[in-house]
Amino acid sequence: MGHFDLSHRIVLAPLTRNRSYNNVPQPHAAVYYSQRATKGGLLITEATGISDTAQGYPDTPGIWTKEHVEAWKPIVDAVHQKGGIFFLQLWHVGRVSTYDFQPNGQSPISSTDKGITPGLGGVDWAQPRRLRTDEIPGIVNDFRLAAKNAIEAGFDGVEIHGANGYLIEQFLKDQVNDRTDKYGGSMENRARFALEVVEAIVNEIGSNRVGLRLSPYSDFMESVDSNPDALGLYMAKALSEFDLLYLHVIEPRVSGSTVKEAAEDELPHHLLPIRKAFKNALIAAGGYNRKMGNRAIADSYVDLIAYGRLFLANPDLPKRYEIDAALNKYDRSTFYTQDPVIGYTDYPFLE
Repeated sequence: MGHFDLSHRIVLAPLTRNRSYNNVPQPHAAVYYSQRATKGGLLITEATGISDTAQGYPDTPGIWTKEHVEAWKPIVDAVHQKGGIFFLQLWHVGRVSTYDFQPNGQSPISSTDKGITPGLGGVDWAQPRRLRTDEIPGIVNDFRLAAKNAIEAGFDGVEIHGANGYLIEQFLKDQVNDRTDKYGGSMENRARFALEVVEAIVNEIGSNRVGLRLSPYSDFMESVDSNPDALGLYMAKALSEFDLLYLHVIEPRVSGSTVKEAAEDELPHHLLPIRKAFKNALIAAGGYNRKMGNRAIADSYVDLIAYGRLFLANPDLPKRYEIDAALNKYDRSTFYTQDPVIGYTDYPFLE
């Protein structure tokens, strides 16, 4: 993958874990990530806020202050000591927030002033404020500075979070973005913000350290596009032009944390057009198990498979998959709790 030598094709997917108190990464994260690190294995961090307006959930990490950078350093070191390759996922939630998470209780920012239906997911979402055209370069710069901070913290690269209904996707998708300026309307205009973020980060840290995650088919947080095939293809072509290290795409069978059940040996190749259009490494995520992952790789459908819940519950997942060992069952009730051990670093290893 670019100048990185990977020893296997199993990636730790970015997973929100809500254990960075007051947005500061904690020492227990070093245990968690290093447990899942292998020599030549790629890990992607949980979504990490780029600014004080980027937050929408309790105790998610940040990367916009010196304190954040210093707190990440020992976590990165712990992964590197095991030979792992570690990317930080850069995140802005946009309208997926409440007044409580915003500085001075202000409105969250978005491409639009249309809010998420209050009560969706049991949350009273705040009314967003549509970014003015002249404010957008400032948000792009927040992404750039966050990427710079990530490299300072020792990360090998960054993944731009352009999926799951958050800010970048709020610009990309035509059922959310109702702008009439140069950031709205045509697909080219809707993709402008995402590609400005990519360009700024590539110019700052180099395209060989940058990936991007997309979920064109998802309807998570009411973020829907009328033509997801065209959107995915457009972005794949545009990102190829930037020579981005990798593209990470969520399969159509997944929306947010729900997976549409399908037969295990049924492997629809929905992402093939994206595969053909994007010249560098392609990572697929969403509902994969060992058998489906092996098949996707054997078919040259993608280069890498990102595992979330299974990797969360099995810190030694690559080893277990290598020898086809039984897996620990994950406990969904502890995914998003704030405990530094339970449901976090207490899943057993094979040995």
